[in-house]
Amino acid sequence: MKTAGLAFAHRAGEMNRLLSGAEKYRYKFFRVSSMGIAAAMISLTLLTGCSSEPEKPAEPAKPEVKGPELLTARSAFQKTYVAARGWSQDSKPYRIESVVTSDGNGREGKWAAWRAGFGSPTQRAAKTFIWSGSAADGAPSRGVSFGVEDSYSPTNASMQVWDVQFLKIDSDQALATAQKHGGDKILEKTPDTQVTYVCDWNHNTNKLIWHVIYGPNRESSKLTVSVDASTGDFIRVEK
Repeated sequence: MKTAGLAFAHRAGEMNRLLSGAEKYRYKFFRVSSMGIAAAMISLTLLTGCSSEPEKPAEPAKPEVKGPELLTARSAFQKTYVAARGWSQDSKPYRIESVVTSDGNGREGKWAAWRAGFGSPTQRAAKTFIWSGSAADGAPSRGVSFGVEDSYSPTNASMQVWDVQFLKIDSDQALATAQKHGGDKILEKTPDTQVTYVCDWNHNTNKLIWHVIYGPNRESSKLTVSVDASTGDFIRVEK
């Protein structure tokens, strides 16, 4: 019995040594594995940090630059007419004229800016309104703007107001008529000539007249043609 007990105790000791060795090996294995994983993660982080560039801040969107809006006289006049009626309900136009800008030449009866003068009998005042679709430097600001009030007298021949029903012919139609009476030759000879427009009332003939001007103004024009603004008929060559 004593010998058997000693043998059992010896085997138990051997088992304890084996188990203790296994525990130490597993501890070392897990320790080494954990250290290896940690080292790999650190290396990956360093590589990622070195290879990736810092994010650049997004550039602000550049404002869109709008090109010029070119309109014929009647289209622009309608915009000024609404504004004038807001100023005075009895206001009536006495002149429409193109405004010369660097982003137009008037060749199709169109400009990027138009000016219209209105008179109000009840207020005894006159006021100019400008529509602009121009993007050029020095041009009137886009939209409809207005000038300062001036005195108005119905006896002033240069401010003879007229009913809008008389304006049946647009600036492009007036140009087509003027082209048949010398304008085509002017543009053929000097293609860079600007074509400007003035529409007003002729108190001698009691007609609304388009003055198609081959030049930036009447004083320096190469040719000026009068066209009936109600019928489109040719009236005369002014110059």
